[in-house]
Amino acid sequence: MKGEFPTLRVGSRPCRCPEPTHDAQLVVLTGGPGAGKTAVLELAAHTFCRHVAILPESATIVFGGGFPRHDSVAGLHASQRAIFAVQRQLETLVIDERRVGIALCDRGTIDGCAYWPGPREAFWKEMGTARDEEMARYMGVIHLETPPLAEGYHTDAIRDEPVGRAMEIDGLIKAAWMGHPRRVFVPPAADFGSKSAVALAAIRATLPPCCRVIEGVSR
Repeated sequence: MKGEFPTLRVGSRPCRCPEPTHDAQLVVLTGGPGAGKTAVLELAAHTFCRHVAILPESATIVFGGGFPRHDSVAGLHASQRAIFAVQRQLETLVIDERRVGIALCDRGTIDGCAYWPGPREAFWKEMGTARDEEMARYMGVIHLETPPLAEGYHTDAIRDEPVGRAMEIDGLIKAAWMGHPRRVFVPPAADFGSKSAVALAAIRATLPPCCRVIEGVSR
């Protein structure tokens, strides 16, 4: 939550699943700044069971931990390399521990393309991987679209993009994830409750049947 150092959490609802271990699948929640990802993930933590992990945003860990935020090309490259490395290790942790069935990622490794100055080919070369390899890591992608001139949008120490830039980043992220076979778009809504309900339903569709818990009842 805002004002606290981000950490990995799991859902708080009870679960009837008897399995002691799981093969974790990665599901990305992405979108431009101001799309509502943080709020949806907070709701997910209170909606789903302990076999659903909510990973913190890597950029918040990196910049919140004191990594220098420079606007130079060298600075942008350095920060994206750091964010990519943290994201990979968060994902590897939940996969290797085998405690959860689904890990909800606050952005994924591919999001870095939207913030990388220069050709995308250079991004993959710098990260020592390939776009297809990263795409295959994620079972699902849920894209919360940034509303135009988002009401209540504000900048802070981590999110410093103006509204116009936020919309541009939203488009770049859409392009970065283009071609993923299981991608869902959650459009802006008149009220956030409607948007979050659509997003939670999209998340629920990725869960194993035994972990589809709403108000303590498996469905």
